[in-house]
Amino acid sequence: MRNREIISGNKVDWLTIIFYALLVFLGWLNIYAAVYDEATHQSIFDTSLNSGKQLIWIGTSLVLIFVIMIVDYKFYDTFGYVIFGTIIFMLVFVLLFGREVAGTKGWFEIGPFRLQPAEFAKFATSLALAKYLKDSNVKLSTLSGQLRVAGILGIPILLIVLQPDIGTAMVFAILSLALYREGLPGIYLLLGLSAGGIFALALLFERDHILIGIAVTAIAVVVFGKKTKMRIRNVVSTAVLVAVVVTSVEYVISDVFMPHQQNRIKALVNPEADPLGYGWNVTQSKIAIGSGGLIGKGFLEGTQTKFDFVPEQSTDFIFCTIGEEHGWIGSLLLITLFVALLYRVIFLAERQKSRMTRFYGYAVASILFFHFAVNIGMTIGLFPVVGIPLPFFSYGGSSLWSFTILLFILIKLDAHRAQMSLR
Repeated sequence: MRNREIISGNKVDWLTIIFYALLVFLGWLNIYAAVYDEATHQSIFDTSLNSGKQLIWIGTSLVLIFVIMIVDYKFYDTFGYVIFGTIIFMLVFVLLFGREVAGTKGWFEIGPFRLQPAEFAKFATSLALAKYLKDSNVKLSTLSGQLRVAGILGIPILLIVLQPDIGTAMVFAILSLALYREGLPGIYLLLGLSAGGIFALALLFERDHILIGIAVTAIAVVVFGKKTKMRIRNVVSTAVLVAVVVTSVEYVISDVFMPHQQNRIKALVNPEADPLGYGWNVTQSKIAIGSGGLIGKGFLEGTQTKFDFVPEQSTDFIFCTIGEEHGWIGSLLLITLFVALLYRVIFLAERQKSRMTRFYGYAVASILFFHFAVNIGMTIGLFPVVGIPLPFFSYGGSSLWSFTILLFILIKLDAHRAQMSLR
């Protein structure tokens, strides 16, 4: 009875659900636009098209939502580790018996449909971490607490890297933002951002020039600053560490990354160097978005879309369809809708008294933000093409299911926030 009251009552956050429904509906329309062929005029409901298949995934997502909302809220706390363990088993199983797609062995194939366990690892890991932080009352300011949390995060990351799917594995690193809210020292975020910035600089400029710049900067800081032993040691140590990161970039790209990953880095740095090869996707993506102008060419009127200039336009490059057919205004409205959803999720997280639900809420916000920022960034050439879907918008059953489960578990826990605060 209590579950029925919560589903139909004011405790459910209907504004978040409205944002979700709008994104799913608009995504479905744009998936149709991305695969529409004016020569055949196939219906949006045609299951031979991605739009028809996506409608099936949307229908099954509604079933998932119903199940999530009627299950007792204590289930997600009690069985958090069981859910995590099940997904980890699936990640191991897919390495052994999964289907390889585009060089990644991370899919189960069931008839015409594919299922990607790595997508479900996002909500399972978030749930396991949330439960662990609540049960153990761990302090993330201590090394022991940090190592335990790193162990939970490291398991899915390792298994997904082995597929290899670097893009999806990167998603788990963003959970550090949620951990920061729970007491993780800010130095880790600073180091991560610094390493990323140094890596980017090493891609854009000659290694020797950067090393000379590091040396000159370190010498200037020592000469013109206070000459204490502690300060000199810190400056030298920092300079050496930065130099190591810079010199390792070339090794990582040439000896660690696979050929297609190397091409993605090259396309990010200079897509014009090979516009018909590794630079094709990004170049055509930017042309499609730019051609939309202010108001776009109109629904189903995208020429770049119709003639298949942009590969994977209904999945990774779905944002191109928005840019071309609905222009700058349509793109802005979509970004505004995503930002509104992110703001609402953070609002839900902040009003929780339970540490478990608060962390889980921030984990949801972090994952959605990463996907949103990286997907749009890679379509406009600000980020390497890493196969990150746009949440609720890109075509794909695994993606839609995983994001639906991720969000609606939060909505369910938020609906019971008064009871959760007592657990």
